Amino acid sequence: MSYNHVTTDKQLAALCEELAQAEVIAFDTEFVSEHTYRSQLCLVQICTPAGLSIIDPLKLSSLDQFWEVLAQPNHQTIVHAGREELGFSLQAVSRCPANLFDVQIAAGFVSDEFPSGYGTLLSRLLGVNTKKGETRTDWRRRPLSTQQLEYALDDVRYLIPLRDKLQTLLAKANRTQWFLAEMQAFEQEVVASRSRERWRRVSGISGLPPRSLAVARELWRWREGEAQRRDTPARFILRDDLLVELARRRTADMRQIRAVRGLERSELQRLLPKIAEHIQLALDLPQQDWPQSERREVPQQINVLGQFLSTALTSLCRSRELAPALVGMASDVRDLVAFRLGFVDGEPPALACGWRVEVVGTLIDDLLAGKLSIRITDPLSDHPLAFESPGHAVPTPQKKSP
Repeated sequence: MSYNHVTTDKQLAALCEELAQAEVIAFDTEFVSEHTYRSQLCLVQICTPAGLSIIDPLKLSSLDQFWEVLAQPNHQTIVHAGREELGFSLQAVSRCPANLFDVQIAAGFVSDEFPSGYGTLLSRLLGVNTKKGETRTDWRRRPLSTQQLEYALDDVRYLIPLRDKLQTLLAKANRTQWFLAEMQAFEQEVVASRSRERWRRVSGISGLPPRSLAVARELWRWREGEAQRRDTPARFILRDDLLVELARRRTADMRQIRAVRGLERSELQRLLPKIAEHIQLALDLPQQDWPQSERREVPQQINVLGQFLSTALTSLCRSRELAPALVGMASDVRDLVAFRLGFVDGEPPALACGWRVEVVGTLIDDLLAGKLSIRITDPLSDHPLAFESPGHAVPTPQKKSP
């Protein structure tokens, strides 16, 4: 395999001059995230119509000029599952790569599978089988072998023809605008997530009362700051289960904190005074500053309807060669049902916005109103469910191969 191996700042500058003239840039990264607060970038693989390149960030002073080139609007950028790649770009230059085309998202609009792995897409759409021998490589180690570098380059060498195939399928299905809207929403969500406090994602936090949530939030903020300062994963500072247990007990008393099983580790023992200090900060907050539970109190039958109707949505999506997981999950259907029946107000839920409205149409409304019913036709067919209105069945589109 012929490729340009960039290991010096001078070589990087020359490559960036070439990339600035390219109309399309496909790229991927290899990184390690197990031992640092943020993922450690170890390789950048690039494919343009002119050829392949691979950048070794561990041998360069900075990659900022590369990210600046990607952010320029005169080209299309192709990735597969590019959330981490967007994160590296935002960290470096506070901008996303321009005109992003994520083949994983595009594939969800022309098949019933999402998210699809890169190898799966290559095999299904291009008939290409890739090597899998380096999936456990530690990309921080040097030197990397020729085999390892070529394995990494396999992740980009087919991205352009994969994009071409998917563009054709999107146009044929009249879903190009849906895809572009989803790409815009995806980028906005990635940008917003970098500044969003994610303490509500702590495992086990659901169901805690507001005062305990205040403790959990304060401990999460302290843990994030400590992890960032040490450049270590947050779980190495304080595990989620311990954070939740401390929030549940709601005490800053050192003796009671020490009694929590799992805090006996010597490193944690040194942190106990800080932990107690931040618990007390949360306990001293006035009640109006306590965070409220995000759990919406709706009748149990709404949850039942959400689960049941999500099956209808799944059947509809699969019949249209559209990935159900891309359209919405059971929780999204539940939110739509609760919204339609007036149990929640505020902003419309996801299934009532954008291109998803065209997918769902009036299906959920008609089912809720009794204008449609669901019947099992052939339980062994690809589409075992039929939607029927009084007097006649609503035809189900037949599944077609891309």
